[in-house]
Amino acid sequence: MQKEDCFYLGKVVKKYSFKGELLVKLDTDEPELFTKMESVFVELHKTLIPFFIIQSSLHKSLLLRVKFEDVNSEEDADALLGKELFLPLSFLPPLTGTKFYYHEVIGFKVEDETYGDAGIIKGVNDATAQHLFIIEKDGKEILIPINDHFIKQVDRKNKVMHLDVPEGLIDIYL
Repeated sequence: MQKEDCFYLGKVVKKYSFKGELLVKLDTDEPELFTKMESVFVELHKTLIPFFIIQSSLHKSLLLRVKFEDVNSEEDADALLGKELFLPLSFLPPLTGTKFYYHEVIGFKVEDETYGDAGIIKGVNDATAQHLFIIEKDGKEILIPINDHFIKQVDRKNKVMHLDVPEGLIDIYL
């Protein structure tokens, strides 16, 4: 499994017991969706390795308490502390309306209500406090904040994102 075919699920943040149980901080608003998993991919040495889950449950609502097969001691658990967990993209539930996953809108055409054709979404910058669409138009980069008020429609069939951004925001980049 390649990392680009997966999504980031969370990170091992703590040991739970001396029997190899771990606590995983999930990157989701709905942690209960991930309590019945049979396996996950753990990134070790820049490679995704499958780990099979014996049991898992929610711990204090946002953490997933997990017991992996063949992780039976504190030493085994120590080796996984701080490691990132991934799942295949096919595990993501489909979204509708104006909700979307960042990876699914890459390549979408952007139509702004005022400006018109604003370019193509080339990426998403989620490393800043305000996540941004990275849009390319005529060789220039446009950064648009990802804001629910700006997103009017996500046309998955035609791969078009309809936005209504404040007047002049796109012009400052061109």
